Amino acid sequence: MFIDYAEVDVKAGDGGSGAVTFRREKYVPKGGPSGGNGGKGGDIIIEAHHNLSTLLDFRYKKHYKAKNGEPGASALKDGKNGDDVLIKVPVGTIIKDNQSQKILADLNEDGKRFVIAKGGKGGKGNSNFATPTNQAPRFAESGKPGEEKKIILELKLLADVGLVGFPNAGKSTLISKISAARPKIADYPFTTLEPVLGIVKYKDYQSFTVADIPGIIEGAHEGKGLGHKFLKHIERTKILLFLIEVTSENYQRDYDILLNELNSFSPAMAKKMKLVAFTKTDLIEEAQLKKLTKKKLKNSDSLPIPISSATNQGINALIDFLWNSITKS
Repeated sequence: MFIDYAEVDVKAGDGGSGAVTFRREKYVPKGGPSGGNGGKGGDIIIEAHHNLSTLLDFRYKKHYKAKNGEPGASALKDGKNGDDVLIKVPVGTIIKDNQSQKILADLNEDGKRFVIAKGGKGGKGNSNFATPTNQAPRFAESGKPGEEKKIILELKLLADVGLVGFPNAGKSTLISKISAARPKIADYPFTTLEPVLGIVKYKDYQSFTVADIPGIIEGAHEGKGLGHKFLKHIERTKILLFLIEVTSENYQRDYDILLNELNSFSPAMAKKMKLVAFTKTDLIEEAQLKKLTKKKLKNSDSLPIPISSATNQGINALIDFLWNSITKS
């Protein structure tokens, strides 16, 4: 199951308190202070990991607490630091403060880490407070409390190419043809109810990633259809590939609606490379198809690329074109 949103509570460990002790040795009747320092509380650390693809685990575990530091002991022995807690999330996860909605970190690289809650500092033992005028202090510091936060984890897919189109435009069929991804495919709208990420192998040792986003309808940026829930996954793609059915009555209108929804959701979309592919080209005559693909749609960056996932027409040419576009972007 693909889960791209989770609310989590984190609590770092408290620092251990310093000790109040004195040397008790034979023949040393008035030994000085010997209280050790308390240990530091454990941190809560969040790390991006390439093997993860969903925030599903956080549906079942929402509270994370690190261990407290141990108190100091006699003979100047410091307490042990509390163990850190490492939370692994998919690459592309954004961490937000639950209350302010402020972005605290963007874990957009494999292995990238962020300390979301710092452990409390250990308190000083009484050995640290001895002075010429107070050689036997009978007090020590308490440990500091660890940070406690309510956070939001939000996953945005990282992909080279984002497939954009109306429901039933052929996005799922295409990604199943060019990658090992196997989304649900059927002849009715909104078959795809969650984003699908596919890896496209190119020639011998190269590859690129493609994200199949659930179909967009007019008004999606206002939450209609699947709305905001999945539009965010297109924000990180380098290239937008608009899939328009060749049997449409108005190609430019379809493209304009899709483009308007993306731009209304995020102005950053306007800066991305926008490619167009006509799908289901096996449904029209070849002469008509040649005529259609000679004219570029307004505000697009390429001539329309004709493809048919049913007959594999134009699929290899599309992969070549996408790879060349990615390397240039």
